Amino acid sequence: MTSLLLTASLVLAQGPSRNVTNAQVETRAATQSVEREVAALAARKDDRWVGYRIAVTGSRRSMDCYERSRIALEPAREVLVLARLEAGLVVRLRTATPDCEIDAGGLPVVWLDGVKPDDSVAWLTSLVNAIPAADERFGRVVRPAVVAIAMHEGAAATRSLVTIARDHSAPRMRSDALFWLGQRAGTEAAATIAEAIDRDPETEVKRRAVFALSQLPKDEGVPKLIEVARNSRNAVVRKQAMFSLGQSNDPRALRFFEEILLK
Repeated sequence: MTSLLLTASLVLAQGPSRNVTNAQVETRAATQSVEREVAALAARKDDRWVGYRIAVTGSRRSMDCYERSRIALEPAREVLVLARLEAGLVVRLRTATPDCEIDAGGLPVVWLDGVKPDDSVAWLTSLVNAIPAADERFGRVVRPAVVAIAMHEGAAATRSLVTIARDHSAPRMRSDALFWLGQRAGTEAAATIAEAIDRDPETEVKRRAVFALSQLPKDEGVPKLIEVARNSRNAVVRKQAMFSLGQSNDPRALRFFEEILLK
Protein backbone atom coordinates (compact mmCIF):
# COMPACT_ATOMS: atom_id res chain seq x y z
CA MET A 1 0.00 0.00 0.00
CA THR A 2 2.85 2.40 0.88
CA SER A 3 4.44 1.70 -2.50
CA LEU A 4 1.15 2.36 -4.31
CA LEU A 5 0.62 5.66 -2.52
CA LEU A 6 4.19 6.73 -3.23
CA THR A 7 3.77 5.90 -6.92
CA ALA A 8 0.53 7.87 -7.07
CA SER A 9 2.20 10.84 -5.40
CA LEU A 10 5.00 10.87 -7.95
CA VAL A 11 2.58 10.72 -10.85
CA LEU A 12 0.39 13.43 -9.38
CA ALA A 13 3.35 15.73 -8.90
CA GLN A 14 3.79 15.68 -12.67
CA GLY A 15 0.14 15.42 -13.66
CA PRO A 16 -3.13 16.75 -12.22
CA SER A 17 -2.17 18.21 -8.86
CA ARG A 18 0.07 17.60 -5.89
CA ASN A 19 -3.06 17.72 -3.73
CA VAL A 20 -5.08 14.78 -5.09
CA THR A 21 -5.52 12.08 -2.46
CA ASN A 22 -7.29 8.75 -2.05
CA ALA A 23 -6.80 7.83 -5.70
CA GLN A 24 -4.99 5.41 -7.97
CA VAL A 25 -3.86 7.56 -10.86
CA GLU A 26 -3.08 6.61 -14.43
CA THR A 27 -1.46 9.33 -16.55
CA ARG A 28 -1.54 9.11 -20.33
CA ALA A 29 -0.95 11.39 -23.29
CA ALA A 30 -4.10 12.57 -25.08
CA THR A 31 -3.40 11.09 -28.52
CA GLN A 32 -6.93 11.66 -29.84
CA SER A 33 -9.80 14.04 -29.16
CA VAL A 34 -11.07 14.42 -25.61
CA GLU A 35 -14.43 13.07 -26.76
CA ARG A 36 -12.81 9.87 -28.02
CA GLU A 37 -10.58 9.52 -24.98
CA VAL A 38 -13.56 9.84 -22.64
CA ALA A 39 -15.68 7.52 -24.79
CA ALA A 40 -12.97 4.84 -24.63
CA LEU A 41 -12.83 5.12 -20.84
CA ALA A 42 -16.62 5.18 -20.53
CA ALA A 43 -16.77 1.91 -22.50
CA ARG A 44 -15.22 0.18 -19.48
CA LYS A 45 -18.57 0.77 -17.72
CA ASP A 46 -16.92 1.26 -14.33
CA ASP A 47 -16.77 4.21 -11.94
CA ARG A 48 -13.78 6.49 -12.37
CA TRP A 49 -12.72 10.10 -12.84
CA VAL A 50 -10.98 11.51 -15.90
CA GLY A 51 -9.27 14.87 -15.84
CA TYR A 52 -6.98 17.31 -17.59
CA ARG A 53 -5.79 20.89 -17.22
CA ILE A 54 -6.16 23.95 -19.42
CA ALA A 55 -5.04 27.57 -19.26
CA VAL A 56 -7.52 29.97 -17.69
CA THR A 57 -8.69 33.06 -19.52
CA GLY A 58 -7.47 36.28 -17.93
CA SER A 59 -10.96 37.35 -16.85
CA ARG A 60 -11.41 34.15 -14.81
CA ARG A 61 -8.16 34.13 -12.81
CA SER A 62 -9.75 34.92 -9.46
CA MET A 63 -10.95 31.44 -8.48
CA ASP A 64 -10.41 30.13 -4.95
CA CYS A 65 -10.94 26.67 -3.53
CA TYR A 66 -13.99 26.32 -1.30
CA GLU A 67 -13.75 25.11 2.30
CA ARG A 68 -10.06 25.78 2.76
CA SER A 69 -8.13 28.30 4.79
CA ARG A 70 -5.27 28.90 2.34
CA ILE A 71 -6.00 31.55 -0.27
CA ALA A 72 -3.55 32.20 -3.10
CA LEU A 73 -2.93 35.93 -3.50
CA GLU A 74 -1.77 35.45 -7.08
CA PRO A 75 -4.57 34.16 -9.34
CA ALA A 76 -4.44 30.71 -10.90
CA ARG A 77 -3.35 30.44 -14.51
CA GLU A 78 -4.71 26.93 -15.03
CA VAL A 79 -7.82 24.99 -14.11
CA LEU A 80 -8.46 21.28 -13.72
CA VAL A 81 -11.47 19.83 -15.54
CA LEU A 82 -12.67 16.60 -13.89
CA ALA A 83 -15.46 14.32 -15.12
CA ARG A 84 -16.94 11.39 -13.23
CA LEU A 85 -17.82 8.36 -15.32
CA GLU A 86 -20.44 5.86 -14.21
CA ALA A 87 -21.98 3.01 -16.23
CA GLY A 88 -20.68 4.48 -19.46
CA LEU A 89 -21.95 8.04 -18.83
CA VAL A 90 -20.51 11.34 -17.65
CA VAL A 91 -22.53 11.92 -14.47
CA ARG A 92 -20.69 14.84 -12.89
CA LEU A 93 -18.33 17.60 -13.96
CA ARG A 94 -16.10 19.62 -11.64
CA THR A 95 -13.50 22.34 -12.03
CA ALA A 96 -10.76 23.25 -9.58
CA THR A 97 -7.48 25.11 -9.48
CA PRO A 98 -4.35 22.94 -9.28
CA ASP A 99 -3.69 23.96 -5.67
CA CYS A 100 -7.09 22.72 -4.43
CA GLU A 101 -7.16 19.62 -2.25
CA ILE A 102 -8.98 16.91 -4.21
CA ASP A 103 -10.17 13.64 -2.66
CA ALA A 104 -11.08 11.11 -5.36
CA GLY A 105 -12.99 8.92 -2.91
CA GLY A 106 -10.94 5.84 -3.70
CA LEU A 107 -11.91 5.82 -7.38
CA PRO A 108 -9.37 5.49 -10.20
CA VAL A 109 -8.35 8.76 -11.88
CA VAL A 110 -7.19 8.84 -15.50
CA TRP A 111 -5.18 11.97 -16.22
CA LEU A 112 -4.88 13.20 -19.81
CA ASP A 113 -1.76 15.17 -20.61
CA GLY A 114 -1.54 17.56 -23.53
CA VAL A 115 -5.23 18.33 -24.06
CA LYS A 116 -5.68 21.23 -26.49
CA PRO A 117 -8.00 24.05 -25.36
CA ASP A 118 -10.13 24.04 -28.53
CA ASP A 119 -10.55 20.27 -28.24
CA SER A 120 -11.64 20.68 -24.63
CA VAL A 121 -14.21 23.29 -25.67
CA ALA A 122 -15.55 20.95 -28.37
CA TRP A 123 -16.06 18.11 -25.88
CA LEU A 124 -17.65 20.31 -23.23
CA THR A 125 -19.96 21.80 -25.86
CA SER A 126 -21.01 18.31 -26.92
CA LEU A 127 -22.08 17.62 -23.32
CA VAL A 128 -24.12 20.83 -23.26
CA ASN A 129 -25.88 19.85 -26.48
CA ALA A 130 -26.41 16.17 -25.67
CA ILE A 131 -28.02 16.27 -22.22
CA PRO A 132 -31.61 17.62 -22.09
CA ALA A 133 -32.91 19.80 -19.28
CA ALA A 134 -35.13 16.97 -18.04
CA ASP A 135 -32.14 14.66 -17.52
CA GLU A 136 -31.07 14.32 -13.87
CA ARG A 137 -27.49 14.96 -14.97
CA PHE A 138 -28.33 18.44 -16.30
CA GLY A 139 -27.41 20.38 -13.17
CA ARG A 140 -24.34 18.24 -12.43
CA VAL A 141 -22.89 18.20 -15.95
CA VAL A 142 -24.36 20.76 -18.34
CA ARG A 143 -24.29 23.86 -16.17
CA PRO A 144 -20.73 23.17 -14.91
CA ALA A 145 -19.71 22.51 -18.53
CA VAL A 146 -20.74 26.05 -19.49
CA VAL A 147 -18.71 27.43 -16.58
CA ALA A 148 -15.72 25.37 -17.73
CA ILE A 149 -16.11 26.63 -21.30
CA ALA A 150 -16.12 30.20 -20.01
CA MET A 151 -12.78 29.61 -18.30
CA HIS A 152 -11.05 28.74 -21.59
CA GLU A 153 -8.95 31.19 -23.51
CA GLY A 154 -9.54 31.73 -27.20
CA ALA A 155 -12.19 32.27 -29.86
CA ALA A 156 -13.53 28.71 -29.72
CA ALA A 157 -14.86 29.29 -26.21
CA THR A 158 -16.48 32.57 -27.24
CA ARG A 159 -18.12 30.93 -30.26
CA SER A 160 -19.45 28.12 -28.10
CA LEU A 161 -20.97 30.55 -25.59
CA VAL A 162 -22.51 32.56 -28.43
CA THR A 163 -24.16 29.45 -29.86
CA ILE A 164 -25.49 28.39 -26.46
CA ALA A 165 -26.81 31.90 -25.79
CA ARG A 166 -28.63 31.98 -29.11
CA ASP A 167 -29.83 28.44 -29.61
CA HIS A 168 -30.04 26.36 -26.43
CA SER A 169 -33.57 25.17 -25.68
CA ALA A 170 -33.29 25.79 -21.91
CA PRO A 171 -33.72 29.47 -20.93
CA ARG A 172 -31.42 29.04 -17.92
CA MET A 173 -28.61 27.88 -20.19
CA ARG A 174 -29.06 30.85 -22.52
CA SER A 175 -28.95 33.06 -19.42
CA ASP A 176 -25.80 31.39 -18.11
CA ALA A 177 -24.05 31.73 -21.47
CA LEU A 178 -25.00 35.42 -21.67
CA PHE A 179 -23.63 35.99 -18.19
CA TRP A 180 -20.28 34.48 -19.14
CA LEU A 181 -20.20 36.38 -22.42
CA GLY A 182 -20.44 39.51 -20.30
CA GLN A 183 -17.05 38.58 -18.84
CA ARG A 184 -15.47 38.48 -22.31
CA ALA A 185 -14.89 41.77 -24.11
CA GLY A 186 -15.32 41.84 -27.86
CA THR A 187 -17.69 42.70 -30.67
CA GLU A 188 -19.16 39.21 -30.96
CA ALA A 189 -19.96 38.98 -27.25
CA ALA A 190 -21.59 42.42 -27.14
CA ALA A 191 -23.61 41.78 -30.30
CA THR A 192 -24.93 38.46 -28.98
CA ILE A 193 -25.99 40.03 -25.68
CA ALA A 194 -27.77 42.86 -27.50
CA GLU A 195 -29.47 40.35 -29.79
CA ALA A 196 -30.80 38.41 -26.79
CA ILE A 197 -32.32 41.58 -25.35
CA ASP A 198 -34.14 42.18 -28.62
CA ARG A 199 -35.12 38.65 -29.63
CA ASP A 200 -35.10 36.13 -26.79
CA PRO A 201 -38.70 35.14 -25.97
CA GLU A 202 -38.09 34.92 -22.20
CA THR A 203 -38.13 38.10 -20.10
CA GLU A 204 -35.78 36.56 -17.52
CA VAL A 205 -33.22 35.83 -20.23
CA LYS A 206 -33.54 39.42 -21.45
CA ARG A 207 -32.99 40.68 -17.91
CA ARG A 208 -29.88 38.55 -17.50
CA ALA A 209 -28.64 39.85 -20.84
CA VAL A 210 -28.97 43.42 -19.58
CA PHE A 211 -26.91 42.46 -16.55
CA ALA A 212 -24.34 40.93 -18.91
CA LEU A 213 -24.08 44.27 -20.69
CA SER A 214 -23.19 45.88 -17.38
CA GLN A 215 -20.24 43.48 -17.04
CA LEU A 216 -18.69 44.50 -20.34
CA PRO A 217 -16.01 47.23 -20.42
CA LYS A 218 -17.83 50.54 -19.98
CA ASP A 219 -17.11 51.81 -23.46
CA GLU A 220 -18.91 48.74 -24.81
CA GLY A 221 -21.63 48.32 -22.21
CA VAL A 222 -22.78 51.80 -21.19
CA PRO A 223 -23.89 53.04 -24.65
CA LYS A 224 -25.86 49.82 -25.17
CA LEU A 225 -27.45 50.09 -21.73
CA ILE A 226 -28.56 53.64 -22.55
CA GLU A 227 -30.02 52.43 -25.83
CA VAL A 228 -31.93 49.67 -24.03
CA ALA A 229 -33.19 52.01 -21.31
CA ARG A 230 -34.35 54.47 -23.94
CA ASN A 231 -35.93 52.11 -26.48
CA SER A 232 -36.91 48.74 -25.00
CA ARG A 233 -40.63 47.97 -24.99
CA ASN A 234 -40.23 45.60 -22.04
CA ALA A 235 -40.69 47.37 -18.70
CA VAL A 236 -38.62 44.80 -16.79
CA VAL A 237 -35.77 45.20 -19.25
CA ARG A 238 -35.89 49.01 -19.10
CA LYS A 239 -35.87 48.88 -15.29
CA GLN A 240 -32.84 46.56 -15.27
CA ALA A 241 -31.00 48.81 -17.72
CA MET A 242 -31.73 51.90 -15.61
CA PHE A 243 -30.55 50.11 -12.47
CA SER A 244 -27.32 49.00 -14.17
CA LEU A 245 -26.68 52.52 -15.45
CA GLY A 246 -27.21 53.86 -11.93
CA GLN A 247 -24.59 51.44 -10.64
CA SER A 248 -22.07 52.36 -13.33
CA ASN A 249 -21.17 55.87 -12.07
CA ASP A 250 -20.43 56.69 -15.69
CA PRO A 251 -20.77 60.34 -16.81
CA ARG A 252 -22.75 59.22 -19.88
CA ALA A 253 -25.28 57.54 -17.61
CA LEU A 254 -25.60 60.71 -15.50
CA ARG A 255 -26.23 62.78 -18.62
CA PHE A 256 -28.88 60.28 -19.70
CA PHE A 257 -30.66 60.54 -16.32
CA GLU A 258 -30.54 64.35 -16.55
CA GLU A 259 -32.12 64.14 -19.98
CA ILE A 260 -34.91 61.89 -18.67
CA LEU A 261 -35.59 64.14 -15.65
CA LEU A 262 -35.65 67.32 -17.71
CA LYS A 263 -38.30 65.82 -19.95
